[in-house]
Amino acid sequence: MDDRSCLAVILAAGEGTRMKSTTPKVLHKIAGLEMVAHVMATAGKAGADAMALVVGNGAEQVEAALEGRAGGSVKPEVHAQRERLGTAHAVLAARAALARGYDDVLVLFGDHPLLEPEVLLNARSKLAGDADVVVVGFRPPVPAGYGRLIESSGQLVAIREEKDCSEAERRIGFCNSGLMALSGRCALDLLESIGNDNAQGEYYLTDVVEIANGRGLSVVAIETSHESAHGVNDRAQLAEAEAIWQARTRRAMMLSGVTLIAPETVFFSHDTQIGADTVIEPNVWFGPGVEVASDVRIHAFSHLEGARVEEGATVGPFARLRPGAEIMEKAKIGNFCEVKKARIGEGAKVPHLSYVGDASVGAGANIGAGTITCNYDGFNKHHTEIGAGAFIGTNSSLVAPVSISAGAYVASGSVITHDVPEDALAFGRARQVTREGRGKLLREKLSGDKAK
Repeated sequence: MDDRSCLAVILAAGEGTRMKSTTPKVLHKIAGLEMVAHVMATAGKAGADAMALVVGNGAEQVEAALEGRAGGSVKPEVHAQRERLGTAHAVLAARAALARGYDDVLVLFGDHPLLEPEVLLNARSKLAGDADVVVVGFRPPVPAGYGRLIESSGQLVAIREEKDCSEAERRIGFCNSGLMALSGRCALDLLESIGNDNAQGEYYLTDVVEIANGRGLSVVAIETSHESAHGVNDRAQLAEAEAIWQARTRRAMMLSGVTLIAPETVFFSHDTQIGADTVIEPNVWFGPGVEVASDVRIHAFSHLEGARVEEGATVGPFARLRPGAEIMEKAKIGNFCEVKKARIGEGAKVPHLSYVGDASVGAGANIGAGTITCNYDGFNKHHTEIGAGAFIGTNSSLVAPVSISAGAYVASGSVITHDVPEDALAFGRARQVTREGRGKLLREKLSGDKAK
């Protein structure tokens, strides 16, 4: 099908009032990505070389959110649906795109984030054969409420709404998902032939089936899974879609060579990348923009976002990697550590209870417990440079901008405000004073005060 042009018309015009939100429904996210962006990506994987995004209420929000987004390398063309007069009316809002004469036209919905490219490729293969209209059906556990697909001798003859079904037709489990593929040679003519002679006065896309049959065209139904056809209309269905997406991704990760000790407790984002032989312990969250190489260990209760972890490194438990964190080969980020916009060099260690932000830590350096890079002065962020092999003692504060050169040693409990030369030893603390016997006197005084 590489030589067949394809237009994906994605309907993103629904208000989604059941979401109880000021955010347009299609902009609610699954795995950190807007639902409509999931659909765009799927269309791109199915070979769509053009996309028409039909938007209604909240059009400005949708356009702004999707600025720079694309389905593969395809930038969507936005069309406004000024009135809401049914699904066919929405598709025809993209009349200008339809009129360009694509071989295949896919009609998709922006609130179907679990749609898989295989079903669209199957629909396109039918169009490449002799089909003129392809309707995507599915078999829900409970078909009540869905329109039924009525077939005869391999031809789809009708889509019957449940209220209009006979008793025999209500027993049909094959239901309409709403997704459709049309041959470009007849798509616009079929859509423009749909009338609004119904109680609602709306133009229904499903009427295409009857019109096409009346013209002797080939109309067929194909089947997809219940999950792939899952639409989202409220927060409960949004959570269901998230759960399905996560389950799919966990399985795909494990089949690719990633070990998930407790899969149901690990959450991925839409763009998470993890190499083989990496082990993910329980209760780990991957936000957007995370790349993890092979043979990495992510310990329990860690949170990663916008971070890169190289081969052989370890992270956690209870670690947080924020955007811009780069953990190089065999480096260690220990428990209760936070790293932000900082490069931790090869073999360097930040074992526990430290914050490293806006910094560069050289290979083999050791950052003692309780170390903080004081990077923010209330207005601007400043950089800390820690050289290779440097040793930062426990409970040190490094006040940026500051440079600790290679091989330098910072004594525990120091506040460092000036650069430390290579191989130097820096103390940034008051001299200790010891008063013999004063501890006993102080203890007696405090005990007496408490008694009073």
